Amino acid sequence: MTLVLPSALLLLMVAIEAFILRLIQGKEVPWNQIVFNLNSGHTILWVFRGLEVAVFHAVYERFSLGWVAEWSHVAQFALALLFWDFCFYWLHRMHHKLGVLWAVHVVHHEGDHFSLSLGIRNSWYSSMTSIPFFIVLAVVGIPTEVFVAVGAMHYFVQFYNHNALVNKSGFLEHIMITPSHHRVHHGKNEPYLDRNFGGTLVFWDKLFGTFQKELDDIPVEFGTDDHVATDNIFWANNLPWLKLLGIRLPELKPVTRRLRGGWMWTAGLLSFAILLMYIHAEVAWPLADRNLLLGYGALSALTIGGLSEGRAWGLWGWSLIHLTALGFWFTRVPWQDPVIAVFLGLAILHAASTWHSASWAKAD
Repeated sequence: MTLVLPSALLLLMVAIEAFILRLIQGKEVPWNQIVFNLNSGHTILWVFRGLEVAVFHAVYERFSLGWVAEWSHVAQFALALLFWDFCFYWLHRMHHKLGVLWAVHVVHHEGDHFSLSLGIRNSWYSSMTSIPFFIVLAVVGIPTEVFVAVGAMHYFVQFYNHNALVNKSGFLEHIMITPSHHRVHHGKNEPYLDRNFGGTLVFWDKLFGTFQKELDDIPVEFGTDDHVATDNIFWANNLPWLKLLGIRLPELKPVTRRLRGGWMWTAGLLSFAILLMYIHAEVAWPLADRNLLLGYGALSALTIGGLSEGRAWGLWGWSLIHLTALGFWFTRVPWQDPVIAVFLGLAILHAASTWHSASWAKAD
């Protein structure tokens, strides 16, 4: 339950921002992209994030030099806050400079709608490529629980810095990475390209000469120039690797229709709800059922990509995975929860509605 509430809060913040942008400010909201961002790999990423923490803990247990073992918890936490941010700066900068790391990070930058949901959009493999940069904290002797807590704080700041509602942040512009600073980082045009790599503190960018403020007379252009447009998270996460390895890229069929905004947004909510169920079940459920739920979440995220692009396999897959999960509800005890029953009812109703032509619109 500890992680369910923060995850649900992130989802709520994304929804509130999207509706403010659409209903109050009258701006266009690309629902398919927001849903992609929410489902860009969260289930699989969750597994790799756990592996990152496991590796950190193993190094801490076996190779820690214990330099800060006698420090107070407050002092350890303060050091970890600063050291984590320093490591993140170089992690982030190298992910822009080295091709093998850019193949991971580019998934995040391909989103051209700057909003809170973009802060959730990440590669399946981002936690794996973070390990070499953060492992030094374990060697110094930062306890695993401090590493996890500090990381969560920094990642929440970074999530906030993707919001589309805040322009400038007053005196904080001189101390922290703000939404304005991070908009600069996502710019693909000069003078913004490859600037502002910091995660929380702006100090590192100013120290190492990579800081650029947002200019009123030069709008930020978001996205990447070589983006292969797809809502399929499998291709989004793996096409950059094929390109890096010089493997011929598959020819993706053009999108001729898209699921309408309300249906698309609801599909995203349903898929994200499976993640919340998995987080909640991770402690209490038997391993076999946790793995089934993990597979359910992964397949839902994959099929949403096909559903968003109007692919026949996405339409069939979206229906079949929920019907299969209903079978688990009837046959496996941990699944026989009233909340899951309600969820499956809603999911199956949604899947049934996607077969109706009113759910679809012609693609732009």
